[in-house]
Amino acid sequence: MNPDHPLLIALAPVAELVGGEIIAPEKMTNGDVALEWEGETIAGFRIPPMHSALDRLVAAVERELGANLSDLDRVEKQIAVRLLDEKGAFLLRKAIEDIADAMGVSRITIYNYLNTIRAS
Repeated sequence: MNPDHPLLIALAPVAELVGGEIIAPEKMTNGDVALEWEGETIAGFRIPPMHSALDRLVAAVERELGANLSDLDRVEKQIAVRLLDEKGAFLLRKAIEDIADAMGVSRITIYNYLNTIRAS
């Protein structure tokens, strides 16, 4: 696998953002996506496991806002909840509880933020 291939260079930031991995073709397994260029499989893309999806979404929002969820003020926490909601974080099991814990607020607070966001 040539890491300097233009397709792999272009996909590297996407793989990093979603927690995926670009792998050599010979290491591919059934769940991997073949990355083809001019009819040749040059690499594979390994999709990250779902059990770490919420952690990846939280990390992306923390990067975007420049601080840990627990360090945000009230308005920033509302923004973080909006961003997480837009990314589908609250579709995941126990997300409300986990995000409330990460922010240092109650589940009711998260529900209130979501109700306000979704009403507007």
